[in-house]
Amino acid sequence: MTFVVGPVSVRTPASSANLGPGFDALGLALSLHDDLTAEVLESKGDERLEITVTGEGAEDVPRSGDHLVVRAMNATFDLLGERPAGLRLTCVNAIPHGRGLGSSAAAIVGGIVLARALVDGGADRLDDRAAFQLAVDLEGHPDNVAAAMFGGLTIAWIDGAAAEMQRLETTVETTVFVPPEAVSTERARGLLPETVPHRDAALNAGRAALLIAALTVAPEHLISATEDRIHQSYRAGAMPESYKLLRQLRVEGIPTIISGAGPTVLSFARGIAERAPQGWAVHELAVDVEGALVR
Repeated sequence: MTFVVGPVSVRTPASSANLGPGFDALGLALSLHDDLTAEVLESKGDERLEITVTGEGAEDVPRSGDHLVVRAMNATFDLLGERPAGLRLTCVNAIPHGRGLGSSAAAIVGGIVLARALVDGGADRLDDRAAFQLAVDLEGHPDNVAAAMFGGLTIAWIDGAAAEMQRLETTVETTVFVPPEAVSTERARGLLPETVPHRDAALNAGRAALLIAALTVAPEHLISATEDRIHQSYRAGAMPESYKLLRQLRVEGIPTIISGAGPTVLSFARGIAERAPQGWAVHELAVDVEGALVR
């Protein structure tokens, strides 16, 4: 296997999953990005792993083979047949960690696409479908991964053992409210009940179908389409300020959801930054239509 000479860069978008009623299925890529650059070190005896991280999470992520981008890269190299002798990786992170904006999906997808680009003919040996399957295997859920890899609005599901997705076009604009404290996905998932009332499941199924229409052709239905009864309220105790903001904005008629497992709050609206609680970050974001992009 031949590695390319010189550095390769990949830009990977943030993503919001669930979007209200589309639990574990819907994802939306957002115009907030992590930038990754890597270079293979192939000098004889050069088995270094050099990692530089700036921006979000820089103080917390490991500088070792346990770094999520490196783990994804090594899984890709193994699938292609060979790991390089050494690797230099630079991460410039803008996606907040532990906030429900798909930082782990961005790292996994970015690592896979980056490793593939570092191999001569890598895109022919590992096509997008196989790369998507690997990303889902590493992440465990397809929703954020699909949006991060392909951009736009995505519907993702598991068919047997195979990860599948459908990409749709949307031109919605968003405002995201990011609280200063993180909430782990594991904790948020642990608050969900094993069963939900049949009427709530039925409502969510209808709202998820309506949401596809609202995001693509009928935005006037977004306030109804973003109603959820199977996950957001159950997680309120782990993110009370987020849930309070969610309720306030929806009462005002602004289509608003908890992004992913939270605690970020996402509204399908602009010009509402002043609604942010003190200490929260606010980003007005468009939909990222490119997905993971080799630069």
